[in-house]
Amino acid sequence: MTTGLVTQALILAGGQATRMRPYTDDAPKAMVPVAGAPIIGYQLSWLAGHGIKSVTISGGYKHEMINNYAGDGSRFGLDIHYAIEEEPLGRGGGLKFGAGRLAEPEAPFYVLNGDVITNFSLTDLSEYHDNNGGAVTVALSPYRSNWGVAELGEENRIKGFVQSPSLPYWINAGIYVFGPEVVPMLPDKGDHEESTFPQLAKEGRLVGYRISGYWKGIDTVKDVISASKEVRLSGRLLPSEFQTTDPNI
Repeated sequence: MTTGLVTQALILAGGQATRMRPYTDDAPKAMVPVAGAPIIGYQLSWLAGHGIKSVTISGGYKHEMINNYAGDGSRFGLDIHYAIEEEPLGRGGGLKFGAGRLAEPEAPFYVLNGDVITNFSLTDLSEYHDNNGGAVTVALSPYRSNWGVAELGEENRIKGFVQSPSLPYWINAGIYVFGPEVVPMLPDKGDHEESTFPQLAKEGRLVGYRISGYWKGIDTVKDVISASKEVRLSGRLLPSEFQTTDPNI
C-alpha cells in the first residue's frame, strides 16, 4: 500500500525505566537529560526537522513533566497531543492506546520508543516503506559490541583489540512506520514484539530498514553518560531554549 509522506508520529514514553535510576527516581525516562536536554527534546526536534506536523505522546509514569516540557508543541513547530495511561499497558498496549489518539487515525504514522536519539533520514524510511509493501517497517541499527574484541593471529597470538566494534547483526532501533491497518492487531496490554510482530513476520508483512547515521539507545546510566559525550563531540547540542540542565555536566 502506498502511503505517501508520513506527517504524524507517536512517541512511547510511558515506561518507568528502573534500570536508569537514580535519573528516573523523579522523572520519566523520556525526560532524562542528555548533554543538557531531555531525550524527548532531541526526538521532537528531529521529527520537526523531517516535516512531521503532529505528534502524540503516550505517557504514564510522571507524565506531567513531559507535558510541562513539550506543551502544545508550538515551540518545536509541532502540534502535540497526549495519551495518558491510567495503568501500565506495556509497549504494545501503549502503542494501541496512543494510536487511537493520533490526529489522523486512518493514516500511516511513525512510532518511536521514548529512549532513542538518532539523526537518520525519516524521509528515506518513509519512501522505503512505500516501496516495499510491508504493513510495518522496522528501522534496524548495526549491533555494536559493548566490549573490546581481541584480534587473533597464528597460535592465538593477540594482535590487538578493537573497542566496541560493529558486528554483522542488525538490532531493532525502536523506530517504525506503521500502517493504520495494523492497529487492531496490537494487544490491549502487553508487548507487540511478542504477539503482533511474529504474526506479521509469518505473513511476510514485517520489513526491515537498515539505517545509516547516528543512533543511540539509552537504557542505562552508562548509556546516558556516553550519549552525552557523543552529542557534545558531534556538535549536535540542542539550543538553550530546549535544555533543562547544564550541557557540560
